[in-house]
Amino acid sequence: MTTISQTKAPSKSKPKPKADIRDGLRFGRFPITEVQPVVEGGTFPAKALPGEDIVVGATVFREGHDQLGVSAVLFDPRGKERQRTRLAPPPGERGKGTDRWEGLLTPESTGIWSFAIEAWHDPYGTWHHNAEVKVEAGIDVELMLAEGAALLGKAAEDTTRNAADRRTLRTASEGLADASRSAEERLSAGFSDEVAAVIERQPIRELVTVSERYPLLVERDAAGRGSWYEFFPRSEGAVFDAAAGTWQSGNFTTAAKRLDAVAEMGFDVIYLPPIHPIGRVHRKGRNNTLLAGPNDPGSPWAIGSSEGGHDSIHPDLGTFEDFDAFVARAGELGLEVALDLALQAAPDHPWVESHPEWFTTRVDGSIAYAENPPKKYQDIYPMNFDNDPAGLSKEVLRIVLLWISHGVKIFRVDNPHTKPVWFWEWLIGQVNKKHPDVVFLAEAFTRPAMMHALGRAGFQQSYTYFTWRNTKPELESYFNEVSHVSPAYFRPNFFVNTPDILTEYLQFGGPAAFGIRATLAATASPLWGVYAGFELYEHVARPGAEEYIDNEKYEYKDRNWDAAAASGRSLAPYLTRLNTIRRSHPALGDLQNLTVHNSTDDATVVYSKHKTLADGTKDTLIIVVNVDPHSTRESTVSLDLAALQLDPADFTHNGRFLVDDLISGESWEWGEYNYVRLDAHVEPAHILSIRRQP
Repeated sequence: MTTISQTKAPSKSKPKPKADIRDGLRFGRFPITEVQPVVEGGTFPAKALPGEDIVVGATVFREGHDQLGVSAVLFDPRGKERQRTRLAPPPGERGKGTDRWEGLLTPESTGIWSFAIEAWHDPYGTWHHNAEVKVEAGIDVELMLAEGAALLGKAAEDTTRNAADRRTLRTASEGLADASRSAEERLSAGFSDEVAAVIERQPIRELVTVSERYPLLVERDAAGRGSWYEFFPRSEGAVFDAAAGTWQSGNFTTAAKRLDAVAEMGFDVIYLPPIHPIGRVHRKGRNNTLLAGPNDPGSPWAIGSSEGGHDSIHPDLGTFEDFDAFVARAGELGLEVALDLALQAAPDHPWVESHPEWFTTRVDGSIAYAENPPKKYQDIYPMNFDNDPAGLSKEVLRIVLLWISHGVKIFRVDNPHTKPVWFWEWLIGQVNKKHPDVVFLAEAFTRPAMMHALGRAGFQQSYTYFTWRNTKPELESYFNEVSHVSPAYFRPNFFVNTPDILTEYLQFGGPAAFGIRATLAATASPLWGVYAGFELYEHVARPGAEEYIDNEKYEYKDRNWDAAAASGRSLAPYLTRLNTIRRSHPALGDLQNLTVHNSTDDATVVYSKHKTLADGTKDTLIIVVNVDPHSTRESTVSLDLAALQLDPADFTHNGRFLVDDLISGESWEWGEYNYVRLDAHVEPAHILSIRRQP
């Protein structure tokens, strides 16, 4: 038998495209390098907030002298293009040949966005430059006019342009080709403002080179904007029995009564220290003494006892139902509850017996307690993530998810720098995968490399060195750093004080120091916070320490808020004003828009914040602060007018502009140079809003 195989006739397929000699090379037609914001080459996404102006830039250049165009393109989480912005050399680098290009992108909503940089040959810019030079010099006049006519004529045929723009380009092309007119008249047809506007809206682009796309994680407002207030629930409503010499602890029900005052001051977040049972073994007494009295409540950070651990509530504070009611009441007042996540244990924490492998055992068989030489914390055992990383990590995840189920969406993490960075990357990734609205604040007063690594690993915000930056040079340098160097991975929360930190500036600066620090924190960063008692000017330190005497970490604190308000010795009205200003001025909600200005006085700090809103209106604030709390300072302030983005219409008849002081209510005319006098005891700061002309 003969078998005849049957084969299909060859199909008429398209020829394979010819290989490009440039395939596989690292540089495209135009080199695009040093793209920002990019974190670890795109391994981690850069941070952003809805409506936040993100500075995007790259170093882009080309061979020869032809003109180059550069844009940034923003893509939403579905990959759809949402914004295209033409980049330009930064103001301070124009004409310096740095080949740096920058602009702003503004994501609209939460999610994983992305952006790319595009570079292209700019035929119109190249022709415009050459024609301007040559026609004036009488060189190749007809050739330059003909090239312009051909360029704009071809652009007029582009059907992606609207009809009006195509007519504008066609008219310009015809004007350039009209030999009956003078060369200057013909050239002006191609140089008109109308043509420039059309090209600005939709440039003529050739040889387009596109970078890879880089991730941009856009998180909810609370991740990067907000005013925090910290108090101890056990102190709010605590009652001292003088006869017996004992305290009755406050609880969630009594503490909830304080929430109205916190909300009235304009705060967004109420932060609670640990609310769990407190260990009794090696409990610390008043002012961190080694021996506790029978009625000393102990430090809330010494977590765990026979009453439970991280998944329990201290009996004095109430039940889970009481906690839920507290969270609900806070929500009614527009407050979110932030809970402390302190991964450490008291010696009598249940974990010590059930999971000793989660701690470090010394050669003598004892478990190592926490130390930060010369400080010793005998009442706290640190966690060890190396013996059972999976078991311990899963237990922490369980605890975090438990508190999320009770309405907690913000966690202030105690000493995260004492745990492996990989753990935080894992934990925050696991939590945010299921609950992308959960926010983690790193309480990491440590070396910059670790603080920044925690931000890269996923922490939405962090405590900062602001607490110790008090002089003009220190503040200016730090403001520039957090606004322009590290914002892609590090969001600063400017706390003015904490239970552990009472700086010498506040100890000896008097009431003026408190107003100064609050002004700086509330206006320089979108995130700031205070610990209760700040508004009462509490300033007495424990001898030899940078922390409060009779520290609330180790005892109850009964503050008479009503008496302070009645006597006028309260900073609460000023804090309220600051938070009102923050809510009324979107410019204060962005991080990267801070510009430091010059002043002749070595204690007068000047900076501005500017934002152009979606409707085209501009919000610009100029903040002037006397950082010397002991004296009156006079200075000449020199403003960078370009940073204020003033239009001709914003100026008065004499070339100046109007500003309104949001603190005092006064108004003045300002210009490039301005005299300022600030009495630290009466008026330590101006917060000036530029009055834009209608």
